[in-house]
Amino acid sequence: MPKSTGLGVAEQQPPLGDASVWSAIRAEAAELAAREPILRRLLTTEITDATGNHEILARVLAARLSVTQVETGNLFDLILCTLTDDVMRKVEADLAAVRQRDPACTTFLHALLNLKGFHALQTHRIAHALWNAGRPEIATWLANLASLVFGPDIHPAARIGASIMLDHGSGIVIGETAVIEDEVSILQNVTLGGTGKETGDRHPKIRHGVMIGAGAKILGNIEIGAFSKIAAGSVVLKAVPEHCTVAGVPATVVRIHRADEIPAETMDQNI
Repeated sequence: MPKSTGLGVAEQQPPLGDASVWSAIRAEAAELAAREPILRRLLTTEITDATGNHEILARVLAARLSVTQVETGNLFDLILCTLTDDVMRKVEADLAAVRQRDPACTTFLHALLNLKGFHALQTHRIAHALWNAGRPEIATWLANLASLVFGPDIHPAARIGASIMLDHGSGIVIGETAVIEDEVSILQNVTLGGTGKETGDRHPKIRHGVMIGAGAKILGNIEIGAFSKIAAGSVVLKAVPEHCTVAGVPATVVRIHRADEIPAETMDQNI
C-alpha cells in the first residue's frame, strides 16, 4: 500500500473503476427481488431498470432525498449531471471499502440501498462538484438536505478522497477546509472542526489510511499522519505523527504501529 505523499486530494489518483461492483449489485437486486416481493418495485425502479451505473446511483440518492417540495425528477437530473467518471470511480471504491470493512455489510447492494453514511458521502460528492462549479447556493442547500435526511453534516467545500467509510454516519461533522485523503474510516459522532471563530484554513487534514474512532474530536488546522489511529472519545488538538495511535483528552501517542499496518482497513478499536 503506497504511503501518503502529503498531496491534496485533488492531486491524488483515485482507484480505477470496477464494473464487477455494479454487476454484483444488479445480480444481488435480482436475487433479492425474487425473495422479497414487497421490494420488487423499488429494486426494479432504482436498480434493474436503470440504463447505466451513473443512473443507478442517481436514482437511489434522488429517492432518498425527495423529502422536500423539490420534485424527485429534478433532484435526479441535478445529481446525474454531476456524476463524472472520476466521481463514479470514487463511489465504487467507497462501496468496496464498506463491503470489506463493515462486518454488518454482506453485499454491495446493502451498502447502496441502506447505509446512510454511504448515502451522505455520495451526496457530498454531488454537492462538492456543484460548489466547484460555482453554484454555492444549490451546493449548500443539498448539503443541508443531506444532513437532515442522513445525519452527517459535511460542508460542500470539504475535500474527500476515495475508498472512504463513514460507519453509521450519525453525528459526523466535517468542516469547510477539512481534507480527507484516500482509504480513511470514520466512525459515528466524529468532528473534524475548528477551534473557534478563526477564519481561513482552519480544519483538520486527515492523511491516507487513518481510522478515527467513535466520538473523537479533531480540532483546528492540524495534520493526522498517514496510517494512524485516533482512539474513540479522544480530543485531538495537536498534529499526530504517521503510524501511531493517539488516545485521551487531550490525545497523546500511546502506541507506534508496524509499517505495514493500515488502521482504516483493520478497524481494530483496541488501543
